[in-house]
Amino acid sequence: MKINLAFSSCPNDTFIFDALVNNKIDTEGIEFNPIIADIDKLNIWSSSHRYDITKLSYYAFTKCYEKYKLLNSGSALGDACGPILIKRPETVLNPNSSIAIPGELTTANLLLKIAYPSFINKTSVLFSEIEDLVCSGKFDAGLIIHENRFTFQKKGLVKVEDLGDFWFNKTNLPIPLGGIAVSRNFSEQEQKKIDRLILKSLKFSLKNKESPSKYVKAHAQEMDAKVIQSHINLYVNDFSIDLGMRGRNAIIKVFEELHLNSKNIFV
Repeated sequence: MKINLAFSSCPNDTFIFDALVNNKIDTEGIEFNPIIADIDKLNIWSSSHRYDITKLSYYAFTKCYEKYKLLNSGSALGDACGPILIKRPETVLNPNSSIAIPGELTTANLLLKIAYPSFINKTSVLFSEIEDLVCSGKFDAGLIIHENRFTFQKKGLVKVEDLGDFWFNKTNLPIPLGGIAVSRNFSEQEQKKIDRLILKSLKFSLKNKESPSKYVKAHAQEMDAKVIQSHINLYVNDFSIDLGMRGRNAIIKVFEELHLNSKNIFV
C-alpha cells in the first residue's frame, strides 16, 4: 500500500520522518510517499483533504477535523516554545500596524487573534522571510515561528511578546503548535498502524541521532548546525512521542476557544 505523507521542511519534521520515508525501518508493507511543503501550504491543502496523512497547524485542524483524526505521535507541543511577535526597536505598534504572519490557518495566527484582537492588518508570507521583511521596513512587525525564534535578535529585532508564554499563562497548558492528521477514510486498525510506524521512526532517530542529519540539513531553511539542533531539541520532545493527557487537553482547549466539539478527534 502506498500512502502520501505531507510534512514541512522544518528540522523537527524531517528528524521525525527520516527513517520512515528513507527505508531505515520496517514499514510493514506501507510505502510512504513524502510531500514536503511550507506549513501554510499544508494547512491550505488539509482543508481540501488532499493528502492521506499531513502535518498541519492545530488551528487548521479545527477546520478539517471531520475528515481527519489526530495521531498520538509526531506532534509539536511544549511550554515556552511558541511563536514570537517581533519588531524593530524603534517601532511603536498600534491597531493599524502591518504584521507579517506565517499563514492564516497557523496556530501562531490564532494565538495572535486571542492575544491582540485589535491587530487586523495582517499579511501571510513565507515564514522564513518574515525577519527580513520586518528588518527592511516592509512590515511593522512579524510573527515568527520555527528556527527564527533563535535568530531574530542577531538581526537587531526585539520581542514584543512570546505567545507561547501568553498561552501558558492563560491556560497552564503546553502550546499546541502542529500535529499529524490521518484521513478518516482509513480503518481504525490502519490509523493505529500508521501511528505506531511514525513513533517507530521517531524512536529510531532519537536512538541514532546522526542518522537523520543529512536529510534534515537538505531541507532546513536555516543552515547553522547549532540552530538546527536547538530547533530539534525544542520541538521534538515528550509530546512528540506521546500526546498524553496534558497534550490532549491543550488541543481540546483550542477547540473550546473556538466553541467547537472536540469529541472523537484523536486516533
